[in-house]
Amino acid sequence: MQTSCETCANFVYDEEFDEYYCQIDLDEDEYGRFVHDSSYKCPYYKFDNEYEVVWKQI
Repeated sequence: MQTSCETCANFVYDEEFDEYYCQIDLDEDEYGRFVHDSSYKCPYYKFDNEYEVVWKQI
């Protein structure tokens, strides 16, 4: 499982604050593991495949 936030569907852009953020509310323990443990795999990671919808239409 990948954990790169830049390719995650839950990593969204907020125009008001002009920044990206994770829309999943991680609790304090999960966030601490994610930030400090390089081998931790995010359980909420979902690959953002923008072409997935197109393939279903074909």
